[in-house]
Amino acid sequence: MITQRELANAVRALAMDAVQRANSGHPGAPMGMADIAEVVWRSVLKHNPGNPRWLDRDRFVLSNGHASMLLYAVLYLTGYPLTIEDIKKFRQMGSHTAGHPEHNLDLGIETTTGPLGQGLANAVGMATTEKLLALEFNRPGLDIVDHHTYVFMGDGCLMEGVSHEACSFAGTFELGKLIGFYDDNGISIDGKVAGWFTDDTPKRFEAYGWHVIPRVDGLDAEAVAAAVRAARAETRRPTLICCQTIIGFGAPNRQGTKAAHGEALGVEEVALARKTLNWPYPAFEVPEPIRAAWDHRAAGAAAENSWNELFARYRSAFPQLAAEYERRCKGDLPANWSEIAGKTRTAALQEAKPQATRQSSQASINVLAPLLPELLGGSADLTGSNNTQPKDATAVTPTNFSGHYFHYGVREFGMTAIMNGMALHGGFIPFGGTFLTFSDYARNAVRMAALMQQRVILVYTHDSIGLGEDGPTHQPIEHLTSLRAMPHLSLWRPCDAGETAIAWVAAIERTTGPTALVLTRQPLPQQPRTAEQNAAAARGGYVLIDSKGAPECLVIATGSEIGIAAEAVNKLNQQGRRVRLVSMPSTDVFDAQDAAYRESVLPSAVARRLAVEAGATLGWWHYVGLAGRVLGIDQFGASGKASDLFPHFGFTADNVAKQVEELFKN
Repeated sequence: MITQRELANAVRALAMDAVQRANSGHPGAPMGMADIAEVVWRSVLKHNPGNPRWLDRDRFVLSNGHASMLLYAVLYLTGYPLTIEDIKKFRQMGSHTAGHPEHNLDLGIETTTGPLGQGLANAVGMATTEKLLALEFNRPGLDIVDHHTYVFMGDGCLMEGVSHEACSFAGTFELGKLIGFYDDNGISIDGKVAGWFTDDTPKRFEAYGWHVIPRVDGLDAEAVAAAVRAARAETRRPTLICCQTIIGFGAPNRQGTKAAHGEALGVEEVALARKTLNWPYPAFEVPEPIRAAWDHRAAGAAAENSWNELFARYRSAFPQLAAEYERRCKGDLPANWSEIAGKTRTAALQEAKPQATRQSSQASINVLAPLLPELLGGSADLTGSNNTQPKDATAVTPTNFSGHYFHYGVREFGMTAIMNGMALHGGFIPFGGTFLTFSDYARNAVRMAALMQQRVILVYTHDSIGLGEDGPTHQPIEHLTSLRAMPHLSLWRPCDAGETAIAWVAAIERTTGPTALVLTRQPLPQQPRTAEQNAAAARGGYVLIDSKGAPECLVIATGSEIGIAAEAVNKLNQQGRRVRLVSMPSTDVFDAQDAAYRESVLPSAVARRLAVEAGATLGWWHYVGLAGRVLGIDQFGASGKASDLFPHFGFTADNVAKQVEELFKN
């Protein structure tokens, strides 16, 4: 009879063989956690290798993503579309088995995140989403949303600060279907963590409000299974199972040391490990009886079929709810989305008085939220400043989960990583707010959203020196340029209510990555536009004010600087100059337009160009060329009123006009 240890050793062998062949990777954690993985993936996890997108599957997150060979091994063994050839190509260019696999649902990879701790936060987002969807869609006797989120984590995940933000949130909001496995092996890359990580982890998580199961022998399958049963019996609190393991278990000379962590074991040590583990098979060979015992395809199909029968009864009783649930989980927008988008844009055009674009954003949210139930908002303790809570919206609380708005607390990083998990799970379009300068706190989670191309909306207010007296620590300078440099991130910096509504519509429609909406604290004038200009604004850049005759000079501006640029351009044109003002709320959207359109807005024959933005100048030379000028800020701001700061840094209509005149002189 095949033992559970033999089944776990299949994971260990594949992990050490793949890392050895690549001469790169992390064999230690997969070898240490193999027994835990065997219990979870063979006996606990609700999943179907034949359909990795089954809606009610349990979610599995490998937060210690460097242990990716553990995930590849169990995916291969249980029957997902991952072959032994894929395993052999571990960490090779173009393979399905990257060193850190961020997200590939077709292969069964929910997310692993290379940056430690973020997978744990993603798992919190997934568990939050399951709880919200269950409350919204389940009906008595018809629990169509009923799955757990399991997450593996290591010492590094718990040392990273984002783990505190996310796990504190999870405890507060009582995510009872979140179960974490802490690989407590005492080793990180630098060696024994006792020299720099002496936290009492069980007490820490108890303080968060978690159910903690301490001192579980992670090398004993029965002990792990008992811990899982106890965790699943706890329905109110999230559970942390503290598993004591040995890194590199089975490698006699390297187990329990840092040498097993992040490098191949070596040919001789792999051979010795085979003897120690009683695994006499050649590299990459798993005997058929062991493969058969791991194969989960039949059991997975049966589990999904059972759910399909449940869902058929649900659909018969609640056809509209069933259709809505499927639509939401697919990420499709409602059939009347064009009408909703039109209402949003039309409402914005009714605004006549000057208005901060954060307020314009609030107005757009107020139109969108009642018509788009998948919008799930929040703010990192800046709701009143970010203007992110829809009118009459109920905030989620631990005792009332029926709302569609989260007070995330001062947790910018955690909020963003949790939203990534929400987007990965499906069913909601999450958006969350903070000040633009505090995007730095969340930067790596923003990058992960972009890398995984998830539909997350980042509402960043207080976008420049215009926020005023809070001073340089709060005044973003390099942030616009920095965020624009990130692949797959779309950024909008609108100049008024009309452009803000267009930006919101674009963000919701976009499915290939996150969108940042960068908004002002100070009021801005509403710019007059024709219907044709309103349509063109959705293309990221367009002609807002044109000259009589071919332009001699182009002024390009965004956001709050459009107002002063418009004043200067109108004055110059009245004086006989031929100056065109281009509003460019989204450089990435404009850059994606066809060459003919871009040429029609920024004709290459016009060399005199001035870009105006209250931020770093670096990115604008792409548009103005060496003969052009950029009026920006390449130093930190200052504490004072916005009305004093803008003139101090040269952002006045008179100075814009002066810069244009100097272009003519030169």
